[in-house]
Amino acid sequence: MRFVFSKKETGKKGEDTACDYLKKQGWKIIERNYHFSRYAEIDIVAKDKDTLVFVEVKTRSTTNFGHPFEAVDEKKLKNIFKAALSYLEKTNEHYKSYRIDIVSVLGTENPKIEHLKNVSLN
Repeated sequence: MRFVFSKKETGKKGEDTACDYLKKQGWKIIERNYHFSRYAEIDIVAKDKDTLVFVEVKTRSTTNFGHPFEAVDEKKLKNIFKAALSYLEKTNEHYKSYRIDIVSVLGTENPKIEHLKNVSLN
């Protein structure tokens, strides 16, 4: 039996899958769905050793409309960057370094996970 998920349900399932993946890598999840504005949200704020990582998760059930990574354009990255700066201003914690990663979750049954580290604006 195959279930059809709404976009919101697919996104939530993808974020849950990404969190499980990151935890298995030894990361600590600090926060989920940090809202900076109605245009900017960070899906996952996590700690990878002594680095604070802002993670964008893109989930697709198929590649019919492109690979999940293709959904992260320059405008989206700029919004993530602004949200990350806002988060850093509000936190009292100090970290050795910071970065932005993107996690792609493709499929719903046995999802394929890909992880791009240290994504930057060109």
